Amino acid sequence: MKFMKLLMASLVALLFLNCTPNKFVVCGHRGAMGHETENTLASIKKGMELKADMLEIDVFKIKTGEMVVFHDDELERITNAKGKIEDYSFDDLRKVLVAGKHQIPTLQEVIETIDKKVVLNIELKGTNTATDTYRIIEEYKKKGWSNKDFFISSFRVEELQTMRSLSKEITIGLLAYKDPIANIIKTAKTLNAQAINPYYKTLTTENVAIMKANNFKIYPWTVNEPIDINNLQALKVNGIITDYPERIIR
Repeated sequence: MKFMKLLMASLVALLFLNCTPNKFVVCGHRGAMGHETENTLASIKKGMELKADMLEIDVFKIKTGEMVVFHDDELERITNAKGKIEDYSFDDLRKVLVAGKHQIPTLQEVIETIDKKVVLNIELKGTNTATDTYRIIEEYKKKGWSNKDFFISSFRVEELQTMRSLSKEITIGLLAYKDPIANIIKTAKTLNAQAINPYYKTLTTENVAIMKANNFKIYPWTVNEPIDINNLQALKVNGIITDYPERIIR
């Protein structure tokens, strides 16, 4: 009996050690864009197939008010259309083809596709995206989703400020490029962010230590080469944003 109690205690400890808060997070970039066209439902499905823990997408608010998933301000790079995505109506945008075959999905379509199987990292790419993103998340929380199913990120500090004013609980990650570490820390604290998502080439032993000392999770972007993945894991970052989720060994 004593042995069984010790065994159960050990199993509980192991489960605790492997729980989500301490898990190394593999985040698929724009779904799994190394395999499928970025920010499409096909890319989202591929990211889930490759066992990503989190999938990152980008959102814009278009002329008729819908929240749609797309990376660029303008459509030319990967679609058969031209002009700013924010100037399109929903009906007109539905006629646009991405890489010749995909529709630009709505935020709701991505959420339905994920179906709580992975965390959704929503980058507030366009202006005036925070309020409607929050509204949509609240709608899904009524259907059994929770704040833990979502992660909000952006370079747009004003959008993150709006999101934080609407929700004190949702996880926020501040995207950073080549900003001084002191400025990054100050902004992240002002936002009450839980994470910093820096450009991976800017990371050093010193600035990683500073972020960790200030209790921020670190999820660098966009890391694809095995040597860079290994270097970042050696730095003890908390996760990696990548086009190729299968390349990361946990």
